[in-house]
Amino acid sequence: MRLLLAGGGTGGHLFPAVALAQQLLRQDNTAAVRFVGTERGLEQRLLPQLGFDLSTVDMVGVVGRGWRGRFEVVPKLAKSLVQAKKILSEFKPDVVVGVGGYASVPVLTMAKLTGLPYLIHEQNAIPGLSNRLLGKGAQRVCLSFADSGNGFIADKTVVTGNPLREGLDNISAELPKIGKLLIFGGSRGARAINQAVCEMLPLLREKNLSPAILHQTGEADFESTRQSYRDAGFDGKQVVPFIDDMAKAYSDASLVICRAGATTLAELTACGRPAILIPYPHATGDHQTANAKSLKRAGAAVLLPQTELTAERLAKLVKNLLADRQTLRHMAAQGRQLGQPGAAARILNECRKVLGFPLVEGV
Repeated sequence: MRLLLAGGGTGGHLFPAVALAQQLLRQDNTAAVRFVGTERGLEQRLLPQLGFDLSTVDMVGVVGRGWRGRFEVVPKLAKSLVQAKKILSEFKPDVVVGVGGYASVPVLTMAKLTGLPYLIHEQNAIPGLSNRLLGKGAQRVCLSFADSGNGFIADKTVVTGNPLREGLDNISAELPKIGKLLIFGGSRGARAINQAVCEMLPLLREKNLSPAILHQTGEADFESTRQSYRDAGFDGKQVVPFIDDMAKAYSDASLVICRAGATTLAELTACGRPAILIPYPHATGDHQTANAKSLKRAGAAVLLPQTELTAERLAKLVKNLLADRQTLRHMAAQGRQLGQPGAAARILNECRKVLGFPLVEGV
């Protein structure tokens, strides 16, 4: 199979695509994979490290732009359609999978115009704009949440779950005896979380708490956050701009503080790690809050809206949870019941169904 993966920008879009590529090459070492993204997205840095080929289109997003900004998108779209046509012509994929993000728009649009089959993977409980626009022309729409199918043609949807990066489905169900507090706000960081954690650190000291921490800040807040750790008497080496080995980070963690993107929740539930979820309030349709509520209902996480986020409240939650191992174990077990291992293999079999290729058994 020759597979073209379109989209990215953030880890939430990119990591499921990486999981699909890795799974396909495990299944068939003669397969060919290429990614399409932009020069501004996470893919530009990460994919070369992983050994994957990346082509880029000069596309920008529409969401959050005023009428003038939307008007300026038109020439970008025209240019990126030409670029997408060239990529399709050169790579000659059997099928295209769009994983969301504005980079997927010109690629899937050109696939539709040229009669090339394409699938969409929707990670979130509330579909993103790109996927909603392009879902009508897709041969299949693969969902992480059954409820997110409302924006698509019912006959085209299938619940597959969210593909996981390598190593995340092999993590021990047992929490480490002295685990770390893992903190991250997505691949680019989250300023609200970074600031609240920095303000929380002196409060933890007052409570005689000095947990081992691994904090991914994103590039923008890295230096200031590291200095805040030092000022509060914590080891600044616990702060990093980006975590490359997330499997080890989850394995070492007893509690996670994070956003509530669908990819993050898929990883939390597969690993069985309890979390304090702070949804990004400006996500499209507030889909992160919808995502987080599903874990809260299951007893797998604590939901802390950003409007209620204070250093004092966060410190209290961290103190109480780290002191209550029984509750952490219960949250971890409840989360694992929601996990959907094997999502990448299921999506690849949907690709094979569309193409009429033999399916991989045991999926």
